[in-house]
Amino acid sequence: MASDLNSVALVGRLTRDAELSYLPSGMPVAAMSIAVNRSRKENDQWVSEVNYFDISYFSKSAESVKPYLTKGKQIAVQGSLKQDRWEKDGQKFSKVRIMANSVELLGSRSDGGGAGYSGSGAPGGYQQRSGYAASAPQQESAPPEGDAFGGGGQDFPEDIPF
Repeated sequence: MASDLNSVALVGRLTRDAELSYLPSGMPVAAMSIAVNRSRKENDQWVSEVNYFDISYFSKSAESVKPYLTKGKQIAVQGSLKQDRWEKDGQKFSKVRIMANSVELLGSRSDGGGAGYSGSGAPGGYQQRSGYAASAPQQESAPPEGDAFGGGGQDFPEDIPF
């Protein structure tokens, strides 16, 4: 018998700054919303379609990445879907939101995207990648001498046989 699966991975841009709050237990919760653009072909023309998703990120990591979760930043989110249902004035409502297991900031230093800061549900807060410090932005340094792959290029013949 097949088991059920509830997993989602999205890349989009934040539509507002993340809001940080705390549960009575002290657990931090970051609430945010992203816009995910999708292009599809309709007849002979490409049509752009935008979908908006609300995200809840329950994790100590939410505190660490919250300063970087600002409107317009591109993020990757992995988690699961949760449907909230309620009734108001006799009318039934429902809303699906993403319960994030991890949030990763994407982009480069030049566009201000945290370039590799990621938060996962694991203890220890965010993961630091690409050599960026979380406490303060660093100035860009000059690229290393030689070619982009770390050498002067003298060790390889000009024609690579692939």
